[in-house]
Amino acid sequence: MQVKIVHGQAVTPHIADLARLRTEVFRAFPYLYEGSEDYEASYLATYAQSPESLFVLALDGARIVGASTGVPMTDASDVFRAPFVTAGIAPETVFYFGESVLLSSYRGRGLGVRFFEERERYARRLGRFDWCAFCAVERPKDHPLRPADYVPLDEFWGRRGYAHRADLRTMLAWQDISEADETEKPMSFWLKPAR
Repeated sequence: MQVKIVHGQAVTPHIADLARLRTEVFRAFPYLYEGSEDYEASYLATYAQSPESLFVLALDGARIVGASTGVPMTDASDVFRAPFVTAGIAPETVFYFGESVLLSSYRGRGLGVRFFEERERYARRLGRFDWCAFCAVERPKDHPLRPADYVPLDEFWGRRGYAHRADLRTMLAWQDISEADETEKPMSFWLKPAR
């Protein structure tokens, strides 16, 4: 296993592989994302446009098996910035962790912790952020597609020092694997001091 760090446009050669990985991993609960590789490639290209974006890539040989992203909140889309503005938290003080995706067969090897460590280290190195933040989808406990053995990541995030901020919320639309059309999903943020 190798962990590779890239920034901005340097991720361009990896975008197609990352789009495939994201589409595969996000099909599982809780995201249940129907998705498309074209949409994911377009989404990732917006991160590549930020020279201060971060991509933490986990490789098994030449194959990308996991990835984690981050970007200054000022370079994130308005749907992520708006809750902070409403709460009186200046977006320029927040480093936003996009998503972490990892193939299930590679979980339990410390890569999830490494993804957080690398993003936090980078935010500190940039030196101008008060907060590291990410958001996660909220699904009802009785969701019909929730696996019986599903374990939410709340405890993992809490052990990493993140606090759930239920007051910081947004909505994102995507098509679930069980839906014919896109529907909005509630997302809430988790924060940790960056310093």
